[in-house]
Order: sequence, then C-alpha cells, then structure tokens
Amino acid sequence: MTEFLQFFQSADVTLSDKLLEVVYILIGLVAFYAGVRNALDRTNERRVGTALFWCILGVLFIVGRWIPSTAAGVLVVLMVIPPILKQVGKGAEGAPTQEEMQANYDAIGMKIFIPALSLGVMALVFALFTKISSLVGLTFGVVVGGLLLMAFSRRNTPRVFLDDTRRMLDTVGPLSMLPVLLAALGSIFTAAGVGEVISGLVSGVIPEGNATVGIIVYAVGMAVFTMVMGNAYGAITVLTVGIGAPFVLSLGADPALVGSVALTCGFCGTLMTPMAANFNIVPVAILEMKDSYGVIKKQVPIALFMLVAQIVYMIVFGLS
Repeated sequence: MTEFLQFFQSADVTLSDKLLEVVYILIGLVAFYAGVRNALDRTNERRVGTALFWCILGVLFIVGRWIPSTAAGVLVVLMVIPPILKQVGKGAEGAPTQEEMQANYDAIGMKIFIPALSLGVMALVFALFTKISSLVGLTFGVVVGGLLLMAFSRRNTPRVFLDDTRRMLDTVGPLSMLPVLLAALGSIFTAAGVGEVISGLVSGVIPEGNATVGIIVYAVGMAVFTMVMGNAYGAITVLTVGIGAPFVLSLGADPALVGSVALTCGFCGTLMTPMAANFNIVPVAILEMKDSYGVIKKQVPIALFMLVAQIVYMIVFGLS
C-alpha cells in the first residue's frame, strides 16, 4: 500500500503515467468482475477455470506494478493453465433475447454508432492536444460513450455495461490476452539478442553490398516474423537490428521510407496469421463464424499482393 501511495504522490511520475495506471486498475477490476460473475454462473460448465483465469488477470492488472516480478511470473503461469486445459468457457447468464435486441435497436437505431465514434474521437483529442497517453483518451471515450448510451435509454445502467463487458470477455476468452503477451515477446527477443542471431544467419544469403536483395529479405522476413509473433511492432525491432540496419540502411537506403514501409510489410503478415488474434480470431468469435480461419483466408491474396507491391516500392524509391 505504501508503494501504491508513493507512486501516485510522486512528483517524478507524470500525470500521463498516473492516469494510465488508473486505466490498468479499471481494466483489472472489470476482469475481476468477470471472474466473480463466472464463478457464480451455474450455466457455465467451466466456471471454476474461467473464474480463475479472469480473477488472476484482474489481479495482475491491478497490482502488477507493485508485486515482485517472480510473483507476477507465477501468476501468469497459473493464469494460462485453465486455457491450456480448455477450462475457460462462457455461460448463458444475462444474454439478451432476440426480442430485446430488436427492441433496443428500434429505440436507439443508428445512433448506436455515436458512442462508438466517441472512443476514436477522444483518443485523437488526447493524442493531438495533450501530453496524456491516447490510451487514457480512449478510456475517457468509453466513459463518454457510456453517458451517451444512458442518455439514449434509461435501461442502460452501469450494471448493464458491466454485464455486457463480462459477456464480451467471455466470448473472446483468453485470446484477448494474446496481443499483450506478443508485444512483450518482442521486447524479450530484442533483449535476448535474437536480432544479432538473425543477422548472422542471413549474412550468407544476402550478397555483400546488394541492397535490393537486402530489401527483399528484410520485407519478407518482416511478414514471416510477424506471422510468428502476431505483432509487427515487436517484429520490426528484431528484424531492423538483424537485417534492416546492416544489409539495407548501411548501404544508403532512405531510412524513413524503408523503415515505415517495412512496418507495413509486417502488417501483411498480420493479415495471414491466427497469432494476430485481435484482428483475425476475435472477429470470428464475436460474429460466431463457422470457419475459424475464414477471415484469414479472405485476406491472404490481398496481403501477398500488397507485400510484393511494397517491396517494389522500396526498391524503386528507397534506393534512388
């Protein structure tokens, strides 16, 4: 408790960091709420494992900054055991009927998109006009959206928001944590020196002084490594250290152009992998699609075309 108070009272911690920590605590409270409700939901046949997963996740978000890293690691290991054993599921408690959904649509109609738009607007406002994290702005947008929904209908109470959030988390399940874990993986790979290892491996493939081949290997490597990691932002750090800097940028290529386009080459990999769960698997769960890889199958041709187009673009304009 002392460290908690010192963090928020410290003049060395910026307002943005303090507010961001509040956001993480709120996320943790929502996750903990989902765990408790699942523990009490007898329609969920896997309620014990589900409750364990969400409650531990909630604890990590709430006090993760102030507990020892070893303890946090143990909690992460305990948290992933229920998903591994397929003991995280959802119940039927609180799910609205088709009639309720139709009645809500008749009452609100297309105005439902206004609260959703407020999330992006608030994130942009905070990013462009303040020094506070856009994630805090996004959270503020959630509050604004909630107030708008309450204005649209008196039935929209805080309890409704909490229960709907719980149902959304139940629908997405453990996949909701994949982006966070993959982002951390990029930092771990960089710290472990994976970039230098990759540099040593490709040094025998790329002809010395041939920036064109270097760009091709860099771009394709970005797509492939992103497919493995599920996160282009984590991949670009490793691949730039291992390939981009020694085999492309050191030969005089435009760093701004090549660096930015290499990142979009990584996004091509994002379109082709289930590891990018928030893009390719979460929509499947939310829309209850029959084909688990239906989104990816539609995106692969476009991703491959864009990858080739961006490689050509880098060669033509990045080396001129």
